[in-house]
Amino acid sequence: MSVPDISMRGRVCLVTGATAGIGKVTALELATKGATVIIVGRNEERCRSTINEINAMTGSDNLEYFVCDLSNFQQVRTLSTAVKKRHSKLHVLVNNAGALFMRRQYNVDGIEMTWALNHFGYFWLTGMLLDLLKASAPSRVVIVSSDAHKRAMLDDMPNFKENVPVGYFGYANTKLANLLFAYHLAYSIKSTGVTVNALHPGVVATEFGGNNGLIGKIIQANAKIFGVSPEVGARTIIKLATAPELYATTGKYFVKEEEAKSSKSSLDTRLGTRLFQWSLDVSQRLGMDTRPMDIK
Repeated sequence: MSVPDISMRGRVCLVTGATAGIGKVTALELATKGATVIIVGRNEERCRSTINEINAMTGSDNLEYFVCDLSNFQQVRTLSTAVKKRHSKLHVLVNNAGALFMRRQYNVDGIEMTWALNHFGYFWLTGMLLDLLKASAPSRVVIVSSDAHKRAMLDDMPNFKENVPVGYFGYANTKLANLLFAYHLAYSIKSTGVTVNALHPGVVATEFGGNNGLIGKIIQANAKIFGVSPEVGARTIIKLATAPELYATTGKYFVKEEEAKSSKSSLDTRLGTRLFQWSLDVSQRLGMDTRPMDIK
């Protein structure tokens, strides 16, 4: 009989985009390692189904879910408040939820949807849970970016009253923003015991892109032919969330479970500072308390 892996017992982990693909595999693996796992998804039925499936596979009862559209500021605020009411600790936050939008659309706050979900969803949730992460140190923030960031064309902050790029290049810009945010936050809070690292999971055969009609089906078909399985794609996330040797590693980018070099633009500290301040300004206007993210 094999010895169960209880390396994450007593640790509380939150995973967004956890009802499918690499997010679901990540939640399963964290539960297998003994962690208390909070999954976040947009659909309650899929959240319940995922919890039941993970419970059946692991026997873990330390599972719960929250329904949240992470592109919606008010819903993210409600989510963070609920998490803090239920838990006095949070040791791992995995920002994974994201999407590709081929058509221009906006969230309720007038933010273009690719930016609202892929960047601000990460920014808001991390910022609102940062005090909890600090109180739980050593703790980790894991940010799922993409190699697409190398094709980004972001030299200034987007003006959502104008036509910002959508489709692949809009997606690439937000994935660059993920890295700029990760690096800036890692440096800003390096003395708190909270680490921040980002990764590219590879091209993964998942439901990603399926919200775009025929184009989405083509994206999914290519991923199934050329991509890796969600189990392989999730390995780097799981390593960043759990590996003991990475407890003090912060501000790094990983590909295939190894540290890698990201684009020159992602290392532009001036661009990173501008993005961070712009994100603070937008979030403050929406009513977010950004004091936990202030640079000390």
